[in-house]
Amino acid sequence: MNKLKVLLIEDDMIEVMKLNRATSSLQLNHTIIEANNGEDALKLLEQKDKLPDIILLDLNMPKINGIEFLKILKSDSRLKYIPTIILTTSNNQRDLLECFNIGIAGYVLKPLKYEEYVSKIEKLLAYWSINELITT
Repeated sequence: MNKLKVLLIEDDMIEVMKLNRATSSLQLNHTIIEANNGEDALKLLEQKDKLPDIILLDLNMPKINGIEFLKILKSDSRLKYIPTIILTTSNNQRDLLECFNIGIAGYVLKPLKYEEYVSKIEKLLAYWSINELITT
């Protein structure tokens, strides 16, 4: 299994802590890079030599929302290949359809129960860690 460099774009600090807690309790040694909003994430992604393997993206964020961020990401010739997985509480069908139209790799609903959340994160990271990923 490959060690992943994961960019988490999430404005809710509790959610950031939850992901970090889940990955450490699962003893996964993936690197989690945090961005509190889409603008910060785009600044991080300007460092072309330090691109993440996958992006976990929340939809509801200030400044640039998740869908706006996705459009910017997918219009960039180098960044568009980074698998982006939506990690959200929104099961809005319009959001789901729009995200897949733009070109996401997955859409995962955050469950309310922490145990279910850990289980979903474990499966999600296990799946991406066995994929062949494009390194640009």
